Amino acid sequence: MNKHLTSMIDLTKEDILDLIQLGEDLKFKRKNNIPHKYLEGKTLGMIFEKASTRTRVSFETGIFQLGGVGEFLSSNDLQIGRGEPIKDTARVLSRYLDIIMIRTFKDEVVKELAQYSSVPVINALTDNEHPCQVLADLMTIKEYKGQLQGLKVAFIGDGNNMVNSYLIGCSIMGMDISIASPEGYKPNDFYVEKAKEYAKATGSKIEISNSPIAATKDADVVVTDVWASMGQESEAAERIKAFKGFQVNMELLSYAKKDAMVLHCLPAHREEEITDEVLEAHANEIFDEAENRLHIQKAIMVKLVEVNY
Repeated sequence: MNKHLTSMIDLTKEDILDLIQLGEDLKFKRKNNIPHKYLEGKTLGMIFEKASTRTRVSFETGIFQLGGVGEFLSSNDLQIGRGEPIKDTARVLSRYLDIIMIRTFKDEVVKELAQYSSVPVINALTDNEHPCQVLADLMTIKEYKGQLQGLKVAFIGDGNNMVNSYLIGCSIMGMDISIASPEGYKPNDFYVEKAKEYAKATGSKIEISNSPIAATKDADVVVTDVWASMGQESEAAERIKAFKGFQVNMELLSYAKKDAMVLHCLPAHREEEITDEVLEAHANEIFDEAENRLHIQKAIMVKLVEVNY
């Protein structure tokens, strides 16, 4: 792996498979109370400019289970929130910490942090990407389907950071991905074009449309996310109108394969992007997906620190 995980683009197919395999091993060890303190004595700094439930708890719990310590750092706690240059913050924190995790708005912040940090930096979410979540999703898909290559993923909803990371992850792994979004809410062109480059080598198919039915047809996995992400609350009413017809419900799922699984990175707005009926019918998959954030992030930390395990 590269020194940092700032984007799904930092990863190769082999990296993703290695992370999933290690994540599965760490999950097995956790379930069977087998010690795995591979990062004993290490410290993870967790910078949060965006609030979170799953990200904070999974990283803080994960570093503890690996034998290390997590330090929660909000923007109110750091000089970065008072105008200190990111490159200065990176160089100072590198003297104290062994890993830096950041959940922020702009990708440029993560990239600059990584550029000036002498320790690994992990992108725990930006406006454009969510690599840790998509890696957890890929791990979950492999758990349920036994493979990744050749499967079809349908993403229904906003062309947000999840979609961008899915485009890269699926195209690297040789998975077909079909995205249905309303006009004006399509995925970022940069990630679409980048995914097409990967697809030439892996044979995956990439489809972008405004038809949830066409996207869902014969899908092995159906994915959705909230229509208004964090920071877009003022657009919620407008988005509810725009996304009418893009709800994942039982009628839409009838176009997918009979054994199709459903994923949602949570939190879910039931009866908006997904019905309560669908979420409860696929709760095992969705909450395994949430749990796998813990295991895959532990794998990421172990790989980036390059310890023996």
